[in-house]
Amino acid sequence: MTLAFIIYFVSNYINEAFYNITVDQLLYSLTTAEGTSNTIFIDGAKYVLERLIPIYLVILVVIIIFKIFIKTKTYLNIEIKGRKLKFILFPISRIIRVLFSFILLILSINYVYIEFDLENYFNPNRKTNFFEVYYTDPKNIKLEAPKKKRNLIYIYVESLETSLFSNKNGGNFNDSIIPNLEKLAKNNISFSTNNKLGGAYSAFGASWTVAAMVASTSGVPLKVPIDGNLYSGYGEFLPGVYSLGDILKDNGYNNYLMIGSDANFGGRKDYFTYHGKYKIMDYNYAKEKGYIDDNYYVWWGYEDSKLFEYAKKELSEIAKNDEPFNFTMLTADTHFTDGYVDKSCDYIYDYKYLNSYHCSDNMIGEFISWIKKQDFYKDTTVVITGDHLSMQANISNMFDSNDYNRSVYNVYINSVSNTKNTNNRIFTTFDYYPTTLASLGFDIDGNRLGLGTNLFSKRETLAEELGLDELNDELSKNSKYYNNRLLGDSYEELKKAVSSE
Repeated sequence: MTLAFIIYFVSNYINEAFYNITVDQLLYSLTTAEGTSNTIFIDGAKYVLERLIPIYLVILVVIIIFKIFIKTKTYLNIEIKGRKLKFILFPISRIIRVLFSFILLILSINYVYIEFDLENYFNPNRKTNFFEVYYTDPKNIKLEAPKKKRNLIYIYVESLETSLFSNKNGGNFNDSIIPNLEKLAKNNISFSTNNKLGGAYSAFGASWTVAAMVASTSGVPLKVPIDGNLYSGYGEFLPGVYSLGDILKDNGYNNYLMIGSDANFGGRKDYFTYHGKYKIMDYNYAKEKGYIDDNYYVWWGYEDSKLFEYAKKELSEIAKNDEPFNFTMLTADTHFTDGYVDKSCDYIYDYKYLNSYHCSDNMIGEFISWIKKQDFYKDTTVVITGDHLSMQANISNMFDSNDYNRSVYNVYINSVSNTKNTNNRIFTTFDYYPTTLASLGFDIDGNRLGLGTNLFSKRETLAEELGLDELNDELSKNSKYYNNRLLGDSYEELKKAVSSE
């Protein structure tokens, strides 16, 4: 019985705490949980206990009442086709207890099956040749780097979406929650799904952080098979893709990844090390460097105020070298649940989560101002994107308007490429991959890499060509090409690892 209640309440917690979570995302996160914030698991445990305790208290009270007031056994007599059956109602017989617990377990499992659409997830007949038709292998495409190579600073802002803009610029608030980021989008190149400021859609397999980073740098979703979700520690990570980091490394760039959490979480260290030999500057690096004490731990590792402080130090040293660099960052303060509000920031909104966004906006605005004052800025393109939409389940309750279209933030600052075709586009975070290269001055034959399209070009994106619903439906299906060509040997290794357990 306890197991049935736990299954039901955990499923309820996931639905309430996570916005629009997929089975792929849930399984991947659970099986690559190293480095995750304890907050999610603590909140989940509290949620379950807060509901289990009252139930068992009621059961205990009922048992005590029966023991006090009912001294004799109580029976249930049933007659079926002349055959009399006699069951003990109190004390409750073992058969009834087992039967009741079994029914509860079946109901809770059925609830999970329906809520997470497991019928489609486990359906082996949902196959597609989508990748054979539409995937453009970057290794087979002519890529021409500019004669004068530009530096890249790429800032992933956790859960940054355009709904946080003001109403007048396409957002869902009377006054912008993120005025600095809104101003940057308005004064630079930012692609939009509407005629105001907007952003990208998160396609299937790109709606959580590591998957979003894969999508925006390799142009593919992260689709790990159900029998092989332990996609961390194998050394290879999507060995069949040729990513942004790979291209830049092969063109003489030095790649860096700075994050305030443990890079092992979700296999991020594997991905960025395998694709582009990024120097990993994560929570563990900060301890080794002496930036923080060995026992320091805040939120997911260390807070964003320190991230930007350490980024300035590292960039100042990196810029002294002659080689071009790609410095990629990932913030964490705006992660659900409710975000982290730095001690340097004020609480000006009723919702803590909105304060974390506003606080992060101030930090990013100050950081961009610092970058623009540096000597290396003239030869540097800055890209800021959200990784995905916020997964905070109640985020829509914070909006001022019910008429909204949520999308992922993007802005290209000091870009070589330019275009007037920025509005009323249908595009996904896959398209950030070739678009980022184009912003650095790379010439891409055909203007498509992976499943992404260069938004600076006149070519339609796959979402525009096929429609977003069809694109997502095809991506949700099983692809032999993806498994064999993109996951490659790691796919077989994962299956062997699971089958041997």
